[in-house]
Amino acid sequence: MKTYSKDSMMTSTLKSLLTGISAFTLYTASIQISAQDFPTQKTLPLELSTQAAMAAIKKCHDDGFKVSVAIVDQSGLLKVQLKADGAGPHTLDSSRRKAYTANSLRDSTHKFAMLVTQKPELQSLTRLNESILLLGGGFPIKIGGEVVGGIGVGGAPGIEYDEVCASAALKVLKADDTFEKK
Repeated sequence: MKTYSKDSMMTSTLKSLLTGISAFTLYTASIQISAQDFPTQKTLPLELSTQAAMAAIKKCHDDGFKVSVAIVDQSGLLKVQLKADGAGPHTLDSSRRKAYTANSLRDSTHKFAMLVTQKPELQSLTRLNESILLLGGGFPIKIGGEVVGGIGVGGAPGIEYDEVCASAALKVLKADDTFEKK
């Protein structure tokens, strides 16, 4: 049977204690560092998104158009979609796809539609996936320089009218750019 002196037992206990304290210190430091490094993300509140979509519907209604409006979040997922009384069923799909495209490509859908016609080598943009729609009426929603979503309007008799209605929604959201024609 092996015997240990009091000194060797104290040394062993002290080493174990110091190892435990060191491990705990490293663990807590790593938690604090990872918590500090975790990015914050701006989100579109549901209530504000709904108010913005209603503003677009109202603007188009006042101008004599029956449209649908879609707002997607930063991930391209549908946040709000409204269809005005009397708007065609196809307007639901076009508004959602315009909102998705503007969010995904980070710019006006009209800009990309024009780009593709000017540079035929970019036609593949129209086939990135089934949700892309390069037709005017969609804008990214930028807040504080960060794209937080997209808006799309479909159903007015011309993209310039869709864009005016989408711009009304961007004003409600206090977006960085409302894409108003000067």
